[in-house]
Amino acid sequence: MITGIIIAAALVGGVGLFIGLFLGVAGKKFAVEVDEREIKVREELPGNNCGGCGFPGCDGLAAAIAKGEAPVNACPVGGAAAAAKIAAIMGQEAGENIRMTAFVKCAGDCEKAGKSYDYTGVKDCKMAALMQNGGEKACSYGCLGYGSCVKACGFDAIHIVNGIAVVDKEKCKACGKCVAECPKHLIELIPYQQKQAVACSSKEKGKAVMSACEIGCIGCRKCVKECPSEAITVVDNVAQIDYEKCTNCGKCKETCPRHIIL
Repeated sequence: MITGIIIAAALVGGVGLFIGLFLGVAGKKFAVEVDEREIKVREELPGNNCGGCGFPGCDGLAAAIAKGEAPVNACPVGGAAAAAKIAAIMGQEAGENIRMTAFVKCAGDCEKAGKSYDYTGVKDCKMAALMQNGGEKACSYGCLGYGSCVKACGFDAIHIVNGIAVVDKEKCKACGKCVAECPKHLIELIPYQQKQAVACSSKEKGKAVMSACEIGCIGCRKCVKECPSEAITVVDNVAQIDYEKCTNCGKCKETCPRHIIL
């Protein structure tokens, strides 16, 4: 019986040794070579895996940068600091890195915007947007204020204040998740240094806007006439600023009778 146990133990040990050797050889033979630069680039990325770069997480971006399929400054979270380090690894120039921030194109809070009815359903913007008139607000283009964008933000940079979403510029990393989450398409990424922006998205004509919101854009074009750099146009009854042309002179803000330009 003892002999049988020894034979069994030897057999199991031999099989284990064979499998170990086989896996070791197979591992070396079929190993996927990883670009050393990819590893170094990944070490410089913040690891938030937010997807703001357009790739599946930081690993995906690191691989793309190493292959030359993405720019060295593609990470919105890491910003200029990460871009400079990655550029050094890749032997490239970092280039200009403009810091961006999210901006909510609605200022119709609980005091300024009217309501068409009381919504008692699931407190979620996407659900509320499916209701009559696109939600309870009298303005069908306005922020619903149920915080779908807040839940999407991984940086605690956006909150609901008095019924509308408000962005904390200092915390925002411009990952774009809130932009994608908003069913009203009210959030856009603008330059961090931008001082003037139009906090309205309503495409209704003046009379309809005034009946729904105390502060909505009525498309009067006064801002267009006053802008010295021709950076403002009115499209679909709402003012829009070309941030590349805008000099932040503030004349549009001073001129706006509805105080919708922040």
